[in-house]
Amino acid sequence: MTSTTNPGNAAVAEPRRVDQLLAHYGESHQNPRNELIHFIAIPLIMLSVVGMLFAIHPWVAYAFTAASMVYYIRLSTVFLLTMALWTALSIALVFAMGSKVLPISIAIFVGAWIMQFVGHKLEGKKPSFFEDIQYLWVGPLFVLSKLFEKLGIRW
Repeated sequence: MTSTTNPGNAAVAEPRRVDQLLAHYGESHQNPRNELIHFIAIPLIMLSVVGMLFAIHPWVAYAFTAASMVYYIRLSTVFLLTMALWTALSIALVFAMGSKVLPISIAIFVGAWIMQFVGHKLEGKKPSFFEDIQYLWVGPLFVLSKLFEKLGIRW
């Protein structure tokens, strides 16, 4: 965290960018059922995106995931390392799908997004990425932040 001084010269901590993003994302994810749906659907969507990009060409998937890591490194080393691990696992799962990677990934993608929109219907709020596309990359961090909170890990 960075600090600034207020008129009374007491240091005031400014929230880190990652904490601001997570707080804003969390505003539209208060319903426990929506949150649970996100815990399932977001990792599935991530896997399916890697799979669909891999079906185009493996280097397309690698370039996309590398660019995503650049975004994450700017926010948090802990999130970066965890997302890199998830990405490696996703690529291994994509390899395991073999020649069926595209149809499997499309089916996962469609099913997971249906789950997401059901969750937001329950929540009564629109998905955050409708407001700002970067929330597509913040969603996985939201899921991780909830897990990290339970494990006592600070990001």
